[in-house]
Amino acid sequence: MKRATPRAPWQRTLYVLWTGEFFITAGMSLVIPFLPLYIQQLGVHQTAQLERWSGLVYSATFMVSAVAQPIWGRLADRVGRRVMLIRSSVGMAVVMAAMGLAHNVWQLFLLRALMGSVSGFIAAAIALQASVTPREHAGRALGTLQTGAVAGNLVGPLIGGVLAEVVGIRHVFFLTGAAELVAGVLVVLFVHERFVSDPRAAALSTGEFLRLPETRRIIPLFAVTLLIQMAYLSIEPIVTIYVHQLNPDTPHLATLAGATFAAIGFGNILSAPRLGRLADRVGSEKVLWWSLMAAAALYLPQAFVRSAYQLMALRFVLGMAVGGLQPSVQALIRRQAPSAVLGRAYGFNTSFMMAGNMLGPNLGGMVSSLWGIPAIFFVTSALLALDSVWVRRAVLQGAPRGAPSPSR
Repeated sequence: MKRATPRAPWQRTLYVLWTGEFFITAGMSLVIPFLPLYIQQLGVHQTAQLERWSGLVYSATFMVSAVAQPIWGRLADRVGRRVMLIRSSVGMAVVMAAMGLAHNVWQLFLLRALMGSVSGFIAAAIALQASVTPREHAGRALGTLQTGAVAGNLVGPLIGGVLAEVVGIRHVFFLTGAAELVAGVLVVLFVHERFVSDPRAAALSTGEFLRLPETRRIIPLFAVTLLIQMAYLSIEPIVTIYVHQLNPDTPHLATLAGATFAAIGFGNILSAPRLGRLADRVGSEKVLWWSLMAAAALYLPQAFVRSAYQLMALRFVLGMAVGGLQPSVQALIRRQAPSAVLGRAYGFNTSFMMAGNMLGPNLGGMVSSLWGIPAIFFVTSALLALDSVWVRRAVLQGAPRGAPSPSR
């Protein structure tokens, strides 16, 4: 009988970090569907004020996280990425549980902002996985790791809605904090890191880091991440409205809208590991460029659909195309950035991702209010097409003929 091939250490780390990302992102997204209801419970009842506070409370985490991520990334390069994973999971668990004790909307807003300041699990997980994975498997590993976060974002809102009805909104925050603490326990028990800090790299200021020749080569990738997230989230806030316009007589609007939301995530889960393997063979630059071109093309027909089911199908195919975007960016950062500053590099990339999370929904809302919902798909397609031109000029044409060493 043939024995199973033992898993390499980087593969075992991948499984643990995948599970940790799932718990973290599921916990973060679990509370999103009922935030406006919780804000009502905290005393905000006027519709205009409720909408305003819902936007502020939702975006507070992203605003603060965009500033905090490079700081945590620098600290990760000094003390290790494993320490940052534990710090982040414990900090997020405590803050999330405290949200269940809020007495007014100001406290909830400040706690959501504090959540952004202590977050950083995803960036640290990417940096740790990238540092322990052989370069020839980086695309596959980072693509697989991404599916943990996507799966968490898909499952979280579904579980959150059910739990809010069963145990009450305040108790959901306590359960979510416990789930995020589980991620930290998994890291403590099963993740090992042989970390050796480079004092010279750790002492670099932000300005010195940004002036490094290696950093200049990955700055274009930060811009790619920003535009990807802007395009990805531009339509998200008004998908339900669009589904209602397409199928006004459906008695199952919430279910149909939820399935349309989830379609892109399911496509992403299916394609990300496969496109990661392809990137390991043909180059992450090529997969990134072709994925951007495919996504730009797939957004256009969504403006002309006649039913929500057509939109759902197109979003599923779109999810398969965008599955190659972030893993390719992360693999390129892994290849270009020195190992001694890898945490800071991924911290900056996550910071640009958070900025895209804030700008995308605002862009979509502004465009739809001026020219209608179909116009969002044209604008988003144009953004991705411009992004592909940027990748072609700044990344693909500048790619070295021989893959450089990840540690210099």
